[in-house]
Amino acid sequence: MPLDPHVRELLAEDADAPPLESMTLEEARAEIRGVTALQGEPAPMADIRDITVGRNAVPVRLYYPVDRSAPAPVLMWLHGGAWTRGDLDTWDTPLTNLAHRTGAVVASVDYRLAPETRFPGQIDDVLDALAHLTEHAESLGVDGGRVAIGGDSAGANIAAGAALAARDLGVGGPLVAQVLIHPPMDPACATPSGLRYGDDYGMTTAFVRKAWELYLPTPYAADHPYAAPLRARNLTDLPPAIIATAEYDPLRDEGERYGERLAEAGVPVRLRRFDGMIHGFLHHNGRVPASKALPEWLAAELRPWLHP
Repeated sequence: MPLDPHVRELLAEDADAPPLESMTLEEARAEIRGVTALQGEPAPMADIRDITVGRNAVPVRLYYPVDRSAPAPVLMWLHGGAWTRGDLDTWDTPLTNLAHRTGAVVASVDYRLAPETRFPGQIDDVLDALAHLTEHAESLGVDGGRVAIGGDSAGANIAAGAALAARDLGVGGPLVAQVLIHPPMDPACATPSGLRYGDDYGMTTAFVRKAWELYLPTPYAADHPYAAPLRARNLTDLPPAIIATAEYDPLRDEGERYGERLAEAGVPVRLRRFDGMIHGFLHHNGRVPASKALPEWLAAELRPWLHP
């Protein structure tokens, strides 16, 4: 399918911007906050609560939708940003919309960023948050037995790695689902989509490679299944997966191959490629009408697992 015309307009507006891989860390962190101008309007919430969890006092923001059961299921969310950038405020709007559409309390985890904290620090933060949500479910007004994990971009990578770690280490109860939006899953960055769409579509393969270098403590960590889930040997007994990819995304093939491997391991998988879209389209609801199909589809696929 051709590139969506509204997406083409966004790319044209940024045509003169320096490539992400040429920016300093501070510049890249400031740049990502600009996505808030593209997100549209937030959904009204009954309550928004900030807490801290775990050994590293990781901030977690809880979004309580107006229409929810008591206690409500939980969707724990890990923001994107190439492991090196992103924060709670920048993800406010899309997460209020997910909470509204799913009827779940969305728990946004502000895990520590690389390169100040490298893998597996992010996995540790997520496991601490998962343990806190299940152990303090009653006081938080949530159902600790109905917890899903999800994320977009680097957050989806962390979500997949944390799902593997939670299975192996027995942290929390069994997750009811994992939601992965265009995840980076292998540091090799050598897929056909990475070669075909690695330039001119907002995010470059060169930037992805740089992000991996900042995330991993050593090159050898690339073979750890929690860092690069596509290299994991054992994908059995994982929660059902809902995976969204974008047609014009260099990471497209990695997410789709992970879905194929999960299915081969007997894990229920719902996979959809969104035609005409680019990386980061979760944030384009205010400018790209077709991108609104993403949260609608995610909610439709996720609700049966959250509300059995």
